Parts: sequence; structure tokens; C-alpha cells
Amino acid sequence: MLKAQDRRNKLQQILPPNADDAGVWIHRDAWFHLSQIDQGKATEYAIKKSGNGVYAFLLSGEMTVNGQKLHARDGLGIWDIAKLELKADMKAENLLMEFR
Repeated sequence: MLKAQDRRNKLQQILPPNADDAGVWIHRDAWFHLSQIDQGKATEYAIKKSGNGVYAFLLSGEMTVNGQKLHARDGLGIWDIAKLELKADMKAENLLMEFR
């Protein structure tokens, strides 16, 4: 069972392509994660499948994703990377989607 406290200051997988992984699964090479990051805290995300990109959608707060400042309701698509860093400039909630 997914619990909100399990995404505090880290990424919580909510949707994977494998039914044996945590979360509800999808029949596609895609991973979705939620995070709730406290102001000043940061976390990293490593791309799971080569060639995939990531779409970061900021649900609330302010966050810097790989140097790009985001405000509530902003989205950012990133590709050709191996990992990315998410840093909360103020308490923030984020949905991160990796897919091709």
C-alpha cells in the first residue's frame, strides 16, 4: 500500500512497467513517482531505461530541477540525461514521469 509519508524528501514510485514492483503497474516502459520535498532538501532521480526522457510536473511549491526553476503548476521535459536533481526552494510536491 502506498503511503504519503513514504514520499517525504524522496521519490516514491507509484507506477512501474513491472507488476512485481511497488505501485500500480502499466504495460509500457514508464515509471511515475511522487515526492514531497521540504524546503532546502534535494533528491536525485536516475533514468531507468536508456533513451527515455523525464517530464517533471510541479504540483505545489517551488523547485529547481537540473538548474531550471519551477513554480506550482509548471512542467519541464528533459531528455538525453542519465540523472536529474530536484531541489525544493520552498516545500514542494512533484510528479515525475519517465517514458519514451
